[in-house]
Amino acid sequence: MAGNTGTPGATVTGRIIAILTSFDEHHPRLPLSEIARRAGLAPATAHRLVAELVRHGALARAGGDYVIGRRLWDIGLLAPIQSTLREAASPFLHDIFAATRATVHLAVRDGHQVLYVERMSGVASVPVISSVGSTLPMHTTGVGKVLLAHAPEEVRRRVLGSLARVTPYTITQPGLLLDQLERVRREGWATTVEEMSLGACSVAVPVRLQGEVAAAIGVVVPSLRRDRGRLTAALEVAAQGIARQLGTSRPR
Repeated sequence: MAGNTGTPGATVTGRIIAILTSFDEHHPRLPLSEIARRAGLAPATAHRLVAELVRHGALARAGGDYVIGRRLWDIGLLAPIQSTLREAASPFLHDIFAATRATVHLAVRDGHQVLYVERMSGVASVPVISSVGSTLPMHTTGVGKVLLAHAPEEVRRRVLGSLARVTPYTITQPGLLLDQLERVRREGWATTVEEMSLGACSVAVPVRLQGEVAAAIGVVVPSLRRDRGRLTAALEVAAQGIARQLGTSRPR
């Protein structure tokens, strides 16, 4: 059970942390009764603390349930990895967007999902469902496939064990996805064809820092038939620039 603090003498801080850590990638929204159970709190205590967290924006109501509030995302962006990554990537993402007018993504792995750290789009961009701070299944997105290809084996096994179908073109066969991930590691880029949203294709590449994949950047376009090579080359140049910038901004 997440965040169990059902022991005498638990502090208010510990109880609040227990409430917040009741949420995870498999439980993004919870009713009050489930929050209390997972946090190991009496219902009355959970009700009082959850109400406080809602007032301060750390939690939000979603119908009869609760979800993590925007305030926590805003605070999370101040963490060195998030703020430094976004700052380093910003000029390169702007350059790609200016050249393509396509939706541009910067993403990192968050457990078994892909977390969108930055997104740029315009009126001419293909409509997509991603937003800054949102998470999506790794196997359905270009940036997600890049990150999954370089994730620990345990993460790949877990993702491969639950390949949900989002569109008729989503890859749900573990063997086929494994072949794609091997190609990503070999060739250095990943693609999707209407696997997350109909009418949307993507290509993505890794951002490496000291040999490790720290993030992924990608673009979403209507089709990759003509421009995949050009887009991949532009993304690779941007990824190298981001890596250099991250390298110079690391603490000495």
